[in-house]
Amino acid sequence: MASSSYTSAIPDPRVSKILFFFFLLFTSSSMAALVQQPSLVLKYHKGALLKGAVTVNLIWYGKFTPVQRSIFVDFLQSLNTAKSPQPAVSSWWKTTEKYSGGGSSNLILGKQFLDENCSLGKSLKNSHIIYLAAKGGHLNGAVNVVLTAEDVAVDGFCMNRCGSHGSTRGKTRFAYAWVGNAEKQCPGYCAWPFHQPVYGPQTPPLVSPNGDVGVDGMVINLATVLAGTVTNPFNNGYFQGPATAPLEAVTACTGMFGSGAYPGYAGNVLTEKTSGASYNAHGVDGRRFLLPAMWDPQTSQCSTLV
Repeated sequence: MASSSYTSAIPDPRVSKILFFFFLLFTSSSMAALVQQPSLVLKYHKGALLKGAVTVNLIWYGKFTPVQRSIFVDFLQSLNTAKSPQPAVSSWWKTTEKYSGGGSSNLILGKQFLDENCSLGKSLKNSHIIYLAAKGGHLNGAVNVVLTAEDVAVDGFCMNRCGSHGSTRGKTRFAYAWVGNAEKQCPGYCAWPFHQPVYGPQTPPLVSPNGDVGVDGMVINLATVLAGTVTNPFNNGYFQGPATAPLEAVTACTGMFGSGAYPGYAGNVLTEKTSGASYNAHGVDGRRFLLPAMWDPQTSQCSTLV
């Protein structure tokens, strides 16, 4: 089956080097001003978006502890709840309602599949990701998400992507996404800002809100690919640039988590007094998360919660 994939919110390392080189040439204030006012418009290519009830099926590949799985489940359940204090995960997700195509995207947790023994081995190609995603079924209006454990390698992982999303073609067309745990393989690339960056100023990392650098990094990238999936599920929704390497709802706002963000600095975020953990969104059951900025089609700006 043919598919198309999309890079995560973390840029290609070569791009990172260029960005940080220019960062060193300018003052922090001038760079912050540039980032806060991006001249960016994501073009709508008139394709279908995922709206209404969208079932998210999870395929766990490799070993995840029950606590780790609960963090992901709580994040997904936080996307559509109105009960969380502000700033809330649901407020972040509501930005997707502003994308044309009709109404909101209400993500509903569906089935979960565990493949703890890594039936396809620990070195996966994109075709393996599609095969695993198919375990969630071929239903329209669903997204099958493959989550790979910290000891599983995936083509392109840590080199030019931390996660991806795409869709199959033909009669059994379905949307899928993948995110990997980078804690052991490349935390400075795919788990930033909870780890010192691979390139640029070596500022102290933020404390992860749920005490798990790998999983909290995965949540950032899961948020990225889910926003990209509902606003550009079939390669003809909202994006800028080439369809094979597009800037999407969140990837257009790379590295921004709070106001005043600039390359190498996540921005002004909230801090939990006791643990020192950094976050910008409240979820269900007292959970806290750090979520990336999302492009707002009404203002043509990257919008953060704080």
